[in-house]
Amino acid sequence: MASVTSPATSHSEAPSASWLTDELRHTSRTFALSIETLPSALRYQLTTGYLLLRVSDFLEDHHQLSQERKRELLLLWDSVLAGESSLATLLEHVRRETEDETDPERRLTLRAAELLGALKSMPEPVQEAILRRVRETTRGMAEWQRKGPRVRTEAELDEYMHYVAGLVGYLVADLSAVTCRGMRKRLSTLYPLAHECGLALQSVNVVRGLREDYERGWIFVPESYCRQHGLSQTELFSHSKRDASLGVLEQLVRKAEGHLHNGLRYVLTIPRRYRRVRLACAWPVLFAAATLAKSQGNAHAFAHPVKITRKQVKRIVLVSSSIWWSNALMHRYFTRLLSSQPAPSDSV
Repeated sequence: MASVTSPATSHSEAPSASWLTDELRHTSRTFALSIETLPSALRYQLTTGYLLLRVSDFLEDHHQLSQERKRELLLLWDSVLAGESSLATLLEHVRRETEDETDPERRLTLRAAELLGALKSMPEPVQEAILRRVRETTRGMAEWQRKGPRVRTEAELDEYMHYVAGLVGYLVADLSAVTCRGMRKRLSTLYPLAHECGLALQSVNVVRGLREDYERGWIFVPESYCRQHGLSQTELFSHSKRDASLGVLEQLVRKAEGHLHNGLRYVLTIPRRYRRVRLACAWPVLFAAATLAKSQGNAHAFAHPVKITRKQVKRIVLVSSSIWWSNALMHRYFTRLLSSQPAPSDSV
C-alpha cells in the first residue's frame, strides 16, 4: 500500500478534545451522540476524521459554488491533504466565494489548520488511515461534480454512495482496528460489512432527503428506477404521478433495507467486550431503520425530509443500551423498528 503524505499544518497546535467535540455537535447532533460514547483515543481520532470529511461536504454542497468550482476546490483540498498545496490558498477562496458566517461548516472549514494539527498529533498509522479515506472521499466527490446531478442506474448510485459513505464505514473499521485488538482480528469480516453499513446510512439519507436534494438540483434516485414506473426523474415529484412515485419509493426502501440488514450484521460482529464501540455503531443503524419505516409508503417524503422524533431517538438509545449484549435481542429490536410506522411528531 502506498504511503500517504502528511499535510502541511502551518505548525498549528493540536486543538483540545473539547473544541473538537463542540464542532462535532455543531455539525451533526446524531453522529455526535455516537462518537461521544467511544473510548477517548478512538473518540478523538474519529471526531477529527469526521470533521475533516465535513470540510469536504462543505465544498461539495455549498449553494454559492458552481459544480465546476466545487470540483476545483475539492481537488485543491485533496492536494492540501497530500501536502502538495497551501491550505491558506484554499481558505482564501472560501472566504472570498462563500458568505454565510453563521454556517457551522464554513466556520469549521476556515479552522481546518486546527483539524490538521489534531491529525498531526496522532500516531502515524492513524494519520495514514484518516488521510487515505478522507482523500478518497474527496476525490470521489470531485468526480461526481464532474459527472453531474443525475444518477442513471443503481450501479451509479452505489458508486456515489461508496465515495460519500462506504469509505466512511471503512474509516470506522480502520480506526477501531488500531485501538481494539479484537476488532483487528476480525477485520477481514468487518471490512465488507462496515462498507455496507455506510451504504445503509447513505441509502436512507437518499430516501429521507429526496426533496432537499431535488431543490438543490440533484436527484439520486436512479433513472432506471423511474423508467420502470413510467416516470422521468423530475416527474417523481409531480402530484399527478404520485402512485408511480410511490412505486419508486418502495424500490428505494427495499434497497436501503438490504443494506441496513448488513449494517446490523456489522454491529453484531463487533466483539461484546467493546460495548461502547457496539453502541456507537448500533445507534445510527437503529435510527436509520426507524426513519426508513416512517418513509415507507409516505407521500410526504416527496415534499419534505422524513425525520424521527427526539422522543424516538431517546427511546432507541435507552432500549439499545439495555440489550446491546444480546445479538438476538438487538436483531429483534431492529426488526421491530424497521416494520413500525410511528405517528408523526416533532422532528429532530
